[in-house]
Amino acid sequence: MLRERDARELGTRFVRLKTIVTLAELTLHLHCSARTAQRRLAECKAIHSYDHNGRYYTLPQIPQFDTHGLWRHRGVSFSRYGNLPETFVQLVRNSRAGLTAAEAGALLRLRPSSFLWSLRNHPALKREKHQGLYVYLASDPSLCAQQQQQRSRVAETIRQPTPSEAIAILVEKIKHPTLNAAALCRRLGEQNLHVETEMIDGFFAHHGLTVKKTPRLP
Repeated sequence: MLRERDARELGTRFVRLKTIVTLAELTLHLHCSARTAQRRLAECKAIHSYDHNGRYYTLPQIPQFDTHGLWRHRGVSFSRYGNLPETFVQLVRNSRAGLTAAEAGALLRLRPSSFLWSLRNHPALKREKHQGLYVYLASDPSLCAQQQQQRSRVAETIRQPTPSEAIAILVEKIKHPTLNAAALCRRLGEQNLHVETEMIDGFFAHHGLTVKKTPRLP
């Protein structure tokens, strides 16, 4: 049997070597129970991913977080703020104009419908419509007022699609009805049509064309 200190150091070296690990991987490496492996992770203050059901762990000194406090490695995402709800709340609070579903999904690299519905009544958040789109704002009154003002300014600067761009957007949406605005932007970019996600969202909202696949879409 490994001594307590040796087992702890062995677990820490393993996480450093692998960069990110699952509980099952650490359990096999240390030849211990899942409970013991969890204790080792807690001792080295390991953080878990906010996606993949929190299955992946890394050491706090490993991630190189971006300006949003996020880090992604081999398709797994981590946040300096903790789990997904805590991360989303902090991203909203740090945003100048709140976040739409599309903006949140792009930042977190997740489908908005996979997490926003459960957060719609979060006490730290306020959800309201701006030009037909739901925007998530901080519930703090003074911060919310600043974000609302900035959101109004953002809405005024969003370019409207030209007639040819509008037709192209509609054609792609008809061909691929499940694609979100970001995916439509990429497809249109391949056709040398450079439009913005906000433009597509605003275009659909303005004409009442926003289609929800299920009642749980934000």
